[in-house]
Amino acid sequence: MASGNKTPVAVVVGVGPGLGAALAHRFSKGYAVAILARRADYLSKLGGEIKVAGGKVLEVPTDVADPGQVTKAFATIAAELGPVDVLLYNAGSGTWGGVLDITPEQFEATWRTNAMGAFMAVKQVAPSMVDRGSGVILFTGATAGVKAGPRSAAFGPAKFALRGLAQSIARDLGPRGVHCAYINVDGIIDIPGRDRGLQPEDMLKPSGIAETYWHLAHQERSAWTMEIEVRPFKEKF
Repeated sequence: MASGNKTPVAVVVGVGPGLGAALAHRFSKGYAVAILARRADYLSKLGGEIKVAGGKVLEVPTDVADPGQVTKAFATIAAELGPVDVLLYNAGSGTWGGVLDITPEQFEATWRTNAMGAFMAVKQVAPSMVDRGSGVILFTGATAGVKAGPRSAAFGPAKFALRGLAQSIARDLGPRGVHCAYINVDGIIDIPGRDRGLQPEDMLKPSGIAETYWHLAHQERSAWTMEIEVRPFKEKF
């Protein structure tokens, strides 16, 4: 949390109807929230929900694969809301396929969304966090970032890069007061309106995952977590 009378600011990068929306709703209970995604229509819908619930929200349409758009988005956030206290990097789309199927363009696009976008987002918030001696940076990971499957020729390396970035930041900025963590979402998320052909208990509830992010963002600094896994209680691992 920010000190003084300033309302703390949380940024959710990569917002959709699943985990991204759950993170935005959860952190709007205590923070002014900026939400970033490519779809302006969805941002407007989610922003409206947060406002109805009494939250303060800033909608910033952004393609995180474009470094220029990321820089512009965070300049807007700084001007409208102030310095960022919590960065939640949840962007994670990609193309699935084996090495014989994935094109160089697909490989690069997946890396840009998952890793390059995260790097650019961190570059926008880390200086002010270091200056204040406080801040939180949380990355949404996946099992592919720990154990890449045969059809993860693009997604796996991208998530490995994201996990490596998180580890480096934690070691670099942790001693300067900035808490960084990587959350391995090990399982299928129950996204509203999407039929996965599974029972509800076989999937992760977005609101349940969001509670883990909230806990990480508010850990006492003598007991910070750097990596954590969340999975349904029935998931085999």
